[in-house]
Amino acid sequence: MGKPLVAVFSGAGMSTESGIPDYRGPQGLWRRDPDAEKLVTYSFYMADPEIRRRAWLMRAEVAALGARPNAAHLAVAELERAGTPVRVLTQNVDGLHQLAGMPARKVFELHGTARSVVCTACHERSGMEEALARVAAGEPDPPCRRCGGILKPATVMFGQRLDPVVLGQAMAVAKGCQVFIAVGSTLQVQPAASLAGTAAEAGARLVIVNAQETPYDPLADEIVREPIGTALPALLARFAG
Repeated sequence: MGKPLVAVFSGAGMSTESGIPDYRGPQGLWRRDPDAEKLVTYSFYMADPEIRRRAWLMRAEVAALGARPNAAHLAVAELERAGTPVRVLTQNVDGLHQLAGMPARKVFELHGTARSVVCTACHERSGMEEALARVAAGEPDPPCRRCGGILKPATVMFGQRLDPVVLGQAMAVAKGCQVFIAVGSTLQVQPAASLAGTAAEAGARLVIVNAQETPYDPLADEIVREPIGTALPALLARFAG
């Protein structure tokens, strides 16, 4: 019998130990500044230059591009390197799974990536670092260099649909895996959160690693409330044999 396919579904709590704030936790960004949600809501962002200027400043301050993978990210990549089939389904946009060593083709970024920017008019993509450098040099709302359109991070903002191709691939993984580990996610943002239910219905062992309760706890075979940086490596070690 081969090794089980392990799906790791990661949310914001996976990256807090790397210094990236979460959104909905007790100290989350939305709890501290409810108005901040407008900065990542597509309709507000597109309609209001002031919202865009604030959003660019927020990106520069969060400095997510300088974040490094933590022990949890490294443990996932190590499990994959050791020969266990692993797929990462992530709500995170920080790219830390890939930086930790997970092959990009095995990471499905449900909410896009903050490491690139995209023009909302011509869809040209470029690097976030370049865009932030333009902001630092005095362009508060840098337009697309090719067509002059509005630039936004290559993330899925509130009010935008998930990429149906990426969601379909993630759904196939959820239906086909033997183990589904949801880590650091409130499992409240749909449709991504429904992947946990899909996996459980298909017969996978559902493990939830999260500080707070989630709507999918009743379906879980195992619930872990310990800090993710220590809990996940210990959990994954079971599947490395």
